[in-house]
Amino acid sequence: MDFPFIVMWVGFMLASYSVVGNDVIQTLGTFLTSNEKSMKWWVLWLFAATILVAALTNGFLNDDISYGRLNKFREGLGTLDYNWYYIFPPIVLMVITRYGIPVSTTFMILTLFSLSSIPNDVPTMLSNVVDTDTKLGGMIYKSILGYIVAFSSAIIIYLAISRLTEKKFIDNKITDKGKTFWTVAQWLTTGFLWYQWLTQDLANIYVYLKGGYELSIIEFVVSVAILVGLLGYIFYVRGGAVQKVVRKKTNTADIRSATFIDLIYAIVLMVFKGTTFFGFGFTFPWTGDLPMSTTWVFIGLLAGRELGMRINMEGKVSKKVSRMVFADLGKVFFGLLVSVLLVFMIKILAG
Repeated sequence: MDFPFIVMWVGFMLASYSVVGNDVIQTLGTFLTSNEKSMKWWVLWLFAATILVAALTNGFLNDDISYGRLNKFREGLGTLDYNWYYIFPPIVLMVITRYGIPVSTTFMILTLFSLSSIPNDVPTMLSNVVDTDTKLGGMIYKSILGYIVAFSSAIIIYLAISRLTEKKFIDNKITDKGKTFWTVAQWLTTGFLWYQWLTQDLANIYVYLKGGYELSIIEFVVSVAILVGLLGYIFYVRGGAVQKVVRKKTNTADIRSATFIDLIYAIVLMVFKGTTFFGFGFTFPWTGDLPMSTTWVFIGLLAGRELGMRINMEGKVSKKVSRMVFADLGKVFFGLLVSVLLVFMIKILAG
C-alpha cells in the first residue's frame, strides 16, 4: 500500500469527521434541537442517513458526487500527488471544532487543493484573497455574498412575519394536533435543506478521493459507510460543541420555528447553486459551480433572524444580542483567517 493512497484515505476520513462535526450540525442543528426530546437519536439519524445515501448514490451513478462543485478543480485532481500536508487542515479543523467555532471547511480544505494556482511570493499570495478570478478569492467573494444575502433576507422576512409566527410560537405552546402537522412540515423542509447542503458540501469531503470521479464500487461503498457511521455518532452526541451556536438563538427548539429556519436556509443554498435566476435572464454576481461556505450562509441567516425578531418583538436590539451576532461573525472570520494562513504556510513549506 503506497503512501499517497494512505494519505488519500486518511485525509478523507479526517475530512469526513471534520465536515460532519462542523458543517453538518449547522444544517441539521435545528432539526436535532427541535426533535431531540420527542424522538430517539437513531430515528433522526436514519432519516438523515437515507437522504445522504440517496444523494451519494445519485452522484456516483452520474459520475459527479460533488454535483459540479469541483468542476474548476477536476483537471488537477487526476494527477494529484498526495503529500503529508494534505492531512493537516482537517486535523486543525477538528481541533477548532472542539471549541465550538463554526469554521468554513470550504476554505480550510478546498483551498489546499488549489495550491498549484497559488503563487510562491507572499504579496501575490495575499492579492489572491481579494482577486475574485482566482479559486480562493472567488470562494471568499461568493461566501461573503452568501452571508449578506442570508442576513438581509432573514431580517426582511422576520420583520414581516415574526409577530404572526415567532411571537405566537413563544406565547402559545404547540398542541398535539399542531405537532403532527409541524412535524411533517419540518421533516420535509429538513429533507429539502439536507439535500441542498449535500450538493454543496460533499465536494469538501470527496475532493480527497480525487473528486470521486475514479471510485470503484467497493471504494464508494466504503466511503458511504464512513460518512453514515460518523453521522450516527454526531446524532448520538447531540451535535457536539458547534450545536451551542444553534441553542443560543431564540426559540430554535420549537419545531415550528425550526421549520422556517430550514426552509429559508434551503432556498438560499439553492439560489447560490445557480448563476441565473431560475432561467429568467437575470445573472447573479457569482459563479454557480464554484464552492462556497455554507457556514457563512448559516451564520448570516441566524443573525438576521435574531435581529429581525428582536426589533419586531422588543422594538430594539440589545447589546447582548448585538454582541452575540458580532461574536458569531468574528468566529467565521477567525476561521477564514486560520484557513488562509494555514494554506499559505503549507505552500511556503512545500515550495
